[in-house]
Amino acid sequence: MSQGVQLYVEDSHVIMDNGILQVTLSNPDGIVTGVKYNGIDNLLEVLDEEVNRGFWDLVWSEAGSTGTTGTFDVIKGTSFEVVVESEEQVEISFTRLWDPSLQGKLASLNIDKRFIMLRNSPGFYSYAIYDHLREWPPFNLPQTRIVFKLRKDMFHYMAVADNRQRYMPLPDDRLPERGEALATPEAVLLVNPVEPEFKGEVDDKYQYSCEDKDLRVHGWISTDPLVGFWQITPSDEFRSGGPVKQNLTSHVGPYNLAMFLSAHYGGEDFVLKLKPDEPWKKVFGPTFIYLNSASDGKDRLWLWEDAKNQMRIEVENWPYDFPASEDFQSSDQRGTVSGRLQIQDRYLSDECISANCAHVGLAPPGDIGSWQTECKGYQFWTRTDTNGYFCINNIQSGDYNLNAWVPGVVGDYQYNVVITITAGCDIDVGDLVFEPPRDGPTLWEIGIPDRSAAEFYIPDPNPKYRQYGLWERYANLYPDGDLVYTVDVSDYRKDWFFAHVTRKINDDTYQATTWQIKFKLHQVDTTGVYKLRLALATAHVSELQVRVNNPEADPPIFSTGVIGHDNTIARHGIHGLYRLYNVGVAGNLLVDDGDNTIFLTQTQSTGPLQGIMYDYIRFEGPPSSSNSIKEIHI
Repeated sequence: MSQGVQLYVEDSHVIMDNGILQVTLSNPDGIVTGVKYNGIDNLLEVLDEEVNRGFWDLVWSEAGSTGTTGTFDVIKGTSFEVVVESEEQVEISFTRLWDPSLQGKLASLNIDKRFIMLRNSPGFYSYAIYDHLREWPPFNLPQTRIVFKLRKDMFHYMAVADNRQRYMPLPDDRLPERGEALATPEAVLLVNPVEPEFKGEVDDKYQYSCEDKDLRVHGWISTDPLVGFWQITPSDEFRSGGPVKQNLTSHVGPYNLAMFLSAHYGGEDFVLKLKPDEPWKKVFGPTFIYLNSASDGKDRLWLWEDAKNQMRIEVENWPYDFPASEDFQSSDQRGTVSGRLQIQDRYLSDECISANCAHVGLAPPGDIGSWQTECKGYQFWTRTDTNGYFCINNIQSGDYNLNAWVPGVVGDYQYNVVITITAGCDIDVGDLVFEPPRDGPTLWEIGIPDRSAAEFYIPDPNPKYRQYGLWERYANLYPDGDLVYTVDVSDYRKDWFFAHVTRKINDDTYQATTWQIKFKLHQVDTTGVYKLRLALATAHVSELQVRVNNPEADPPIFSTGVIGHDNTIARHGIHGLYRLYNVGVAGNLLVDDGDNTIFLTQTQSTGPLQGIMYDYIRFEGPPSSSNSIKEIHI
């Protein structure tokens, strides 16, 4: 019979042991100081101080402050409690309580960190309950996460996805004597790495970012002995920002992260900001730290395949039935919502079209599209089938809006009824009809409305740099003038650069860039209003101005104003926050049976990393136009 779970409580440490692994935590801090497994005394970095090995942390700032930075805080408990102790399961708690004497020193939160070990389980779970009382002072919370730092003498191979895994440089290679700082602090050119094979590479943790919907398992492999250390997140419900929010994964250290709340790829819009007299409570996790090993005869990738298989088991078992906190809702406390989503666009079809592979999700009530920056509550998402049917299971009790967006369709959908989830409910919302933004027939379009710039021209990167520095290629491709795109002639896959960036003049000087879209129109309705739909995939400290047939027009016919702190270009992303602008163009500005030009100017030019990425651009005729006008699909 297998060994039951044992708990050993000492003055300064607590040990959980199930015969497969042994996890040591500091008492009462609740820092993971040791993970003993497969005959190895500690998988965590023994050369580092105990407090830097396995920990929960957060970044907080005073209410009213701006930006995404603040005070960094490794969360240390002040009291320890055994919650469950049996041969089947041990759950332990490390709490830190707030009181007014701590104002200005710590975020006004009660934090309860939990760790669970089960019998026969090759790993351990962790979750935490954050609780802010109504009468406490408000604050901002830009980030919270779990961090593990592994042994650099063992873990050299990192895996984030089937197509994103490799041997990694050492942390030493990023030090000033071995590396050269680049445009951002996170990016380092490896000049004299310990292993010569990495010479000339750029290392940057953002090269391994991942959308939450795909961020289920990632970690590190030691090849001698063959051991894997994996972080499995079976649900997105407690992460901020919805299914396509991007987060860090693992990176040189070797670090392994579980990101719950971060401002990456969205900036201050992702910062959780509590208001005066606003209570807030949230459960982050549980996540599962999974360990595996293999005999010498097996390939290291067997460990990755095994970790993916374990991930599928964890996802199937969600929500877990073993966490002891009453704040974590079990499956019988949750509900289900189902229905069908259809699209009604009279310029595409006289009848409704099924919303195929649409993202449908429940998020706390808010404005249309607010789910993508929502970070206080929980979100629950799924995809529709080919006929538009969907079913969302295991939704926590509470009030929600139902939101959706459809690849290939511009805009956001929101059901106009607040949905209240109660224990065991099964709600069928029936047929929902999304009428996407549309005034008239499509005269031309550029790109695919999928909230990403991936379909546009992305230069082949330097293999050693990977995505780093692609923004600099714009000036090489367009040395004598900015991008000009001609409808019916140009191909957006080859002729539309993925990012509308600044132009470098010299080492410290950049200038604004103006892109042109040239097109012909026949039978212009000079009294009508045409519509230019500009869907942006991301923006960073940018202003987009629109002019029609007069590049000097002042003011322009439209300006976004200065928008965005997504930092997507610097962080090698292909999208950040989605923004849609609908610009009316008076027919009397257009030329009949002649050449027309739309000028798109990104005016902000203080550095190389400002700019926008377009998702999709569409030019529509006036509403009064005949439906028989031919639609052009580029």
